[in-house]
Amino acid sequence: MIVYDLHCDAGHEFEGWFSGAEDYAEQQAEGMLSCPVCNSSDVRKLPTASHIKTQLSASPSANPPAEAVEQRLGQLRLREKLQRYLTENFTDVGTAFPEEARKIHYGEAEARNIRGTASDEEYHGLREEGVEVHRLPVALIEKEKLN
Repeated sequence: MIVYDLHCDAGHEFEGWFSGAEDYAEQQAEGMLSCPVCNSSDVRKLPTASHIKTQLSASPSANPPAEAVEQRLGQLRLREKLQRYLTENFTDVGTAFPEEARKIHYGEAEARNIRGTASDEEYHGLREEGVEVHRLPVALIEKEKLN
């Protein structure tokens, strides 16, 4: 398994998990990669430092640079704020999301903020109909379900 830091032409950064470098290259060539924020298919790998262990006795630095730690903590805080905002301000409609989004779009249901799940096919169908939907790079986890 390999994880790449990716970004789209709009500047959104996200991770992509692949079985190997060939898997990434194949998905990129076939246009299968898209930004989870804006759905742009113009996705590229960000340059990353190699982390290759060359000797059994070599040990990675136990103290990563403070700047990197602070950046990661900032990302985690932002993700937590986003999760809290969505939980407090959006109604979870679960797998009924595509149906509810259409009803709201066509005026058949009261306009409100909703969140839920949709397959790739459902998501693209909504976008083609002009329904404004967005994918988020984080899955919402209820605090009660955390260990």
